[in-house]
Amino acid sequence: MSGFLNALVIVAVAAVVIVRQFRARAIGTDRRWWLLPVILAVVALREPGILDDHHPTASATLLAVELLIGVVTGAGWAWTTRIWTASDGVVWTRSTKASAVVWLVGIALRAGVFALGAASGVHQDSSALMLGLACTLLVRAGILAWRAQSLGAWSRPAPADGDDMRLAWKERV
Repeated sequence: MSGFLNALVIVAVAAVVIVRQFRARAIGTDRRWWLLPVILAVVALREPGILDDHHPTASATLLAVELLIGVVTGAGWAWTTRIWTASDGVVWTRSTKASAVVWLVGIALRAGVFALGAASGVHQDSSALMLGLACTLLVRAGILAWRAQSLGAWSRPAPADGDDMRLAWKERV
């Protein structure tokens, strides 16, 4: 993918994820919570320009810092997310204002890393940013799944989005 297309994917995924997290949502602990982050990571790692050939050490250091920011942002986001169990046993989550602050700080730190790299003359590809986002989403989803499991909801699947209505029996005519 081109750098522009990578940036577009990053912005689209981040926007969808952020907007959805500020609405109450059921956690599907039996679902593949790791799938989207793994797909993003694979797409990011397929790109050849993730490290700058002219500055490999500085580029690898900036990538490591980006991944560290991703881990910290994902953990902070997960721990500032409100989590509760409904009367039917389904675990629900919703991000809080503190979660928004975590996101803003994470974005500011990523911008700082990018500015530092640009000032140093290190070429940074958008795939490094995509890998950092994948790391953020993976850590957040993992911690939330662990928190949901600790509430005892691991065995009960959450309803699909918009599918939280009770089942009604259909009468035969």
